[in-house]
Amino acid sequence: MPMSADISRVEMEPSPWVQRFADLIPKNGAVLDLACGTGRHARYLLSLDFRVLLLDRNITAVADLAADEHAELIACDLEDGRPWPLGERTFDGVLVTNYLYRPLMKSIVSAVAPGGVLIYETFAHGNQAFGRPSNPDFLLQREELLNFARPQLQVVAFEDIVCGALKPAAIQHIVAIRERR
Repeated sequence: MPMSADISRVEMEPSPWVQRFADLIPKNGAVLDLACGTGRHARYLLSLDFRVLLLDRNITAVADLAADEHAELIACDLEDGRPWPLGERTFDGVLVTNYLYRPLMKSIVSAVAPGGVLIYETFAHGNQAFGRPSNPDFLLQREELLNFARPQLQVVAFEDIVCGALKPAAIQHIVAIRERR
């Protein structure tokens, strides 16, 4: 098998962090996959019987999911200055990977329903040593995800680490739950 095909297969697998904590999302719940990209996490969550809203600037890579009754696709540029496109809508799970746009952080946390889970994973300061992204605008500062989540959400797990043997990266990831009212 050519290496590029192997890399593509690996890039379509869900993050181990997402796999590890997906069972914290309330059963059959509604999940927001924000900046969904190729839909690797949405596809995984759909296979676990979740309903998934896939939101990204370009949804071409997930257009095949439009026929799935448990998938909702929204094309929206989250960084164009318009208001948060989901209004007051909340979700049992909010999932964000490899995406950081700080002006949205308050809206992302607010989108977690009571009893819902935030699963967030993206690049952190120090990633410059490994390649892209290297722009500080796209790299979390130390414990930045903790500061975004607290005090509204209860942190279940947090890591600020360098991971990956083949393609090392500096990342932060967090899992946090909103208490039921």
